[in-house]
Amino acid sequence: MSELTNTERDELEHLRKQKATREAQDKKGISFKVSEKGGVSVYGLGRFPVTLYQEQWIRLFSEVDNLKTFIEENKAKLKTKE
Repeated sequence: MSELTNTERDELEHLRKQKATREAQDKKGISFKVSEKGGVSVYGLGRFPVTLYQEQWIRLFSEVDNLKTFIEENKAKLKTKE
């Protein structure tokens, strides 16, 4: 068995830190960030973030009651993710 080089050790440590960060985010649940283009990204809902601009979020929020009604009316057709 060969010893790790300094570069390999550094890379391994970097990967361990990335893994720990991802695990902490997974436990944390939902988080928010401002994207490079100025949108609001929501992490923790699925594999990829959901990113909308401010005015899009405001429009979506104004339709929350309609969305809840729509979901309730279509509950039999909708799938759930466990």
